[in-house]
Amino acid sequence: MAASAFDPSPFRVRTEASAEVLKVIAEGEIDLDAAPALRSALGAAELDASRPVVLDLSPVTFIDSSGIGVLVEAAQRADADGRRLSIIGCPAVDRVIEIAGLRDRLPLV
Repeated sequence: MAASAFDPSPFRVRTEASAEVLKVIAEGEIDLDAAPALRSALGAAELDASRPVVLDLSPVTFIDSSGIGVLVEAAQRADADGRRLSIIGCPAVDRVIEIAGLRDRLPLV
């Protein structure tokens, strides 16, 4: 019997800018290894205070507590700075947010 290698979804994050919003799009698995890249992309987006930030997590296949921590930190910074942050979820993310009891603390759309 041949051994099969576990091939997790690679993580990618990119930013798309328009006149109205700055969109940060995350794709793949957000885990301990990927969380710093997401934090960095959100931090860079937050430097542009003239536009709301939309975090699109619809292509995410998995998120762990380190990824959820990045979302909570970003939401707290946005609230403290008076900026608008919106998070577009997906079933994988929504389930973890629901289990963690954070639905009311994160700006999900």
